[in-house]
Amino acid sequence: MIEISVTGLQKSFDLEKKILDGLTFQINSGERVGLLGKNGAGKTTLFRILTGEIDYDAGEVAIASGRRVGLISQIPVYPAGYTVEDVLQSAFERMRRMADEMERLSAQMANGDESEETLRRYGELSARFEGLGGYDTATAVNKVANGLSIPADMRTRLFDTLSGGEKTRVNLGRLILEDTDILLLDEPTNHLDLHAIEWLEEYLASFKGTVVAISHDRYFLDRTITRVIEILDGHAEFYNGNYSFYAVEKERRYLEKMRQYEKEQAKIKQLEAAADKLHLWAFMGNDALHKRAFSMEKRIERMRTTDKPAREKKMTAQFRSSEFLGDEVLTLKGVGKSFGERTLFSGVDLKVAGGERIALIGDNGTGKSTLIKMIMGEEYPDEGRIKLGPSVKIAYLPQIIRFDVPQRDLVDTMLYSKRDITPQKARDRLAAFHFRGEDVFKSVSVLSGGEQSRLRLCMLMDDEVNFLILDEPTNHLDIASREWIEEAVEAFDGTLLFVSHDRYFINRFATRVWELEEQRITDYPMGFARYRRMKAEQPVKKAEPEKTVKEKNPTEKPPRGNKNQQAARRQLTICEREIAQQEEALAALDVRLEEAASDYEKYSALYAEKEAQEQTLTALMERWEALAAEAGE
Repeated sequence: MIEISVTGLQKSFDLEKKILDGLTFQINSGERVGLLGKNGAGKTTLFRILTGEIDYDAGEVAIASGRRVGLISQIPVYPAGYTVEDVLQSAFERMRRMADEMERLSAQMANGDESEETLRRYGELSARFEGLGGYDTATAVNKVANGLSIPADMRTRLFDTLSGGEKTRVNLGRLILEDTDILLLDEPTNHLDLHAIEWLEEYLASFKGTVVAISHDRYFLDRTITRVIEILDGHAEFYNGNYSFYAVEKERRYLEKMRQYEKEQAKIKQLEAAADKLHLWAFMGNDALHKRAFSMEKRIERMRTTDKPAREKKMTAQFRSSEFLGDEVLTLKGVGKSFGERTLFSGVDLKVAGGERIALIGDNGTGKSTLIKMIMGEEYPDEGRIKLGPSVKIAYLPQIIRFDVPQRDLVDTMLYSKRDITPQKARDRLAAFHFRGEDVFKSVSVLSGGEQSRLRLCMLMDDEVNFLILDEPTNHLDIASREWIEEAVEAFDGTLLFVSHDRYFINRFATRVWELEEQRITDYPMGFARYRRMKAEQPVKKAEPEKTVKEKNPTEKPPRGNKNQQAARRQLTICEREIAQQEEALAALDVRLEEAASDYEKYSALYAEKEAQEQTLTALMERWEALAAEAGE
């Protein structure tokens, strides 16, 4: 059954450019679709059209009759005085109407109404009410609230007093509790912590309806979608698979189109040379050759069917590293922080050596950003002290980006932040970060969250630094921008401390994990994949961690190791990721070998390929062993 049908959809917000230009696609019942495209491609605009929030210029949009659509990014306005609990309970409005009708029918039957219509209607309502869980809504609310990190004290707060991220979580909970047939998710993971993201993934796996998700979280897309619709220049491109399939298939299609274009251009060049020769010979006395040349030129024009495929130009700017002199970058001694009666953490004793890459993780509200602000001197500890090394030069990207004068345009913002920069150099620098043409004269206040992040990074990357602190660096960035910042961080050879819920980013860079939980920080001197395995192996009743900031062996020092060990640990994490990818490739080859069992030539080629892949895996395992020994693990 077709749930969503879009045909020839057009939408523009100005006369010059159509955001959606003939968009056409269909989504069937129960499908899990990822809606991809760069920022500004029209994804959120499409969602607003599907929910009827805005109108469109041309085309047709149809939602299957009787299907209820819920949009996560859309935060309704609730009556004044509504608490979070009231908002969550509003999901059961339809059930309450059913309960009222059942009560009315029950009263009629008690007064002697035994008509077939009354009994049938009461039976239908009763079965449906029970099927929707109407007799036990409290359990459903508690389950969703726990999964989305909506604690009991937050449920008593006024909805209007919540932050934007908290409102998004509550609204997500309300839509999950509703009997929604089609879920439209617009960046649902942006304001969720790791625990809530994984809970949402598990919920979607069991959700019976249709899901359409806009997301730049590659792990989330891989775990939740089975089909991709990419909006490209106002049109739809289709990929039957998850994000990993899409990434490989998109590159394959680009290379295939480029080969087709180059082959076509080579043939055209050959025919053009032949036509030129015919014209030359015609001028030498054989006029009949002109006709053949003109015929050949018409054939050349008919051959021009393939446009040269284009790629989005990548940003190539990198952090400018400054040499670090000394042993310790950062020391925290007995650090504690409270707000009123609420203690975030206490007794934190940690040391950071040069070259380490540390992920600070934990649920929302545990104090991760507060700790970062204390390191930056924006907040002060209630107890203990924080000390930076004497040669440390910090670059800091905060979670919430603010500019001193947001009314300034981009060029002036650069000029006021850098004393030794000229207007032309500022424009060149901005162009490297994809701010070109008239965009550089926009007011900073009108930039999107992703554009503001890019502008702040543009300003940061002009300084020489050796300690990089990032607070949710990939939030609001599209996938291309995430890949760029990942490449820039990969090339940075200084010390890295970052807060992130992007599992791909954490897995790629963390060589050490700080977990902030239950008012203390647990130090795991290992990569994210190994940390996850260790957490998964813990019994249901939480065991005492190996190291905590409250209980430590006074004679034991954190295994920081020398610089060679630190470098080996970084390479070890990368090697583990390559081994996992190689094992996946071998598993895929095994499937292809089974399919090709009846084709000797194909089977032989695949078997040779598998032997080569196994040799590569063996080499990677040997490299892993050498790195593990070098890293002291």
